[in-house]
Amino acid sequence: MRGVALLMAKAPVATALISVIVPTLGEAAALPRALDDLDALDGRWEVIVADGGSTDGTSDLARTHRSRPRVLDAARGRARQMNAGAGVARGQALIFLHAHTRLPPDAYARITAALAEGVQGGNFALRFEDDGGLYGRYLTWVYALQRRTGYYYGDSAIWLRTDAFAALGGYRDLPIMEDRDLVQRLERRGATACLPGPAVTSARRWRAWASAAPWQCGSRSGCSTRSACREAVAQRGVCPAGLN
Repeated sequence: MRGVALLMAKAPVATALISVIVPTLGEAAALPRALDDLDALDGRWEVIVADGGSTDGTSDLARTHRSRPRVLDAARGRARQMNAGAGVARGQALIFLHAHTRLPPDAYARITAALAEGVQGGNFALRFEDDGGLYGRYLTWVYALQRRTGYYYGDSAIWLRTDAFAALGGYRDLPIMEDRDLVQRLERRGATACLPGPAVTSARRWRAWASAAPWQCGSRSGCSTRSACREAVAQRGVCPAGLN
């Protein structure tokens, strides 16, 4: 993949630099907390915010944050933004983190331990926040069930070795489901792991997908999987950038 080094400088895994790439588009409300949480984590982190042309001041908030992340102005599109971030990353491993997802406190120790065992990549167990509602619990259960069959998506903090990402050619330039496409190729490459935590994300966007999906799939109760919901919403004419 262009811009991603195929050979990484050797370093002890326990002290490896890990690059966190945060793709953003209109994330002024969520990004400050995301950066605060990353700044509070133990470990050696490099944080890269890859902005796709936000008009709400997202990139300005990133540039003035006390953690001083690297900020890129990238071509719009989640896959393009994440590839741009990976292209300048210096870490031995990459995490692609949505602005509304928070890593567990021991994320660094978990990843470095997995790297030492030769794991190629994976994700984190995921819990959905829903202000104490049952919908968040339901999504948490569904996601855990899907993960057992090798299905996981970007909101669960996909991570992988930098050289593995380069060998896979990065994210393909797809309007939607670019995360699922990468995961399928990663799973075929070698050992992966769903690391405990859990990571925490918001259930609000899933509510939007589920409410729109029945108009296309014919279900009265909504779709139970993210892939079906995302595809249905996309078919309805919603801009894919708004689905990320």
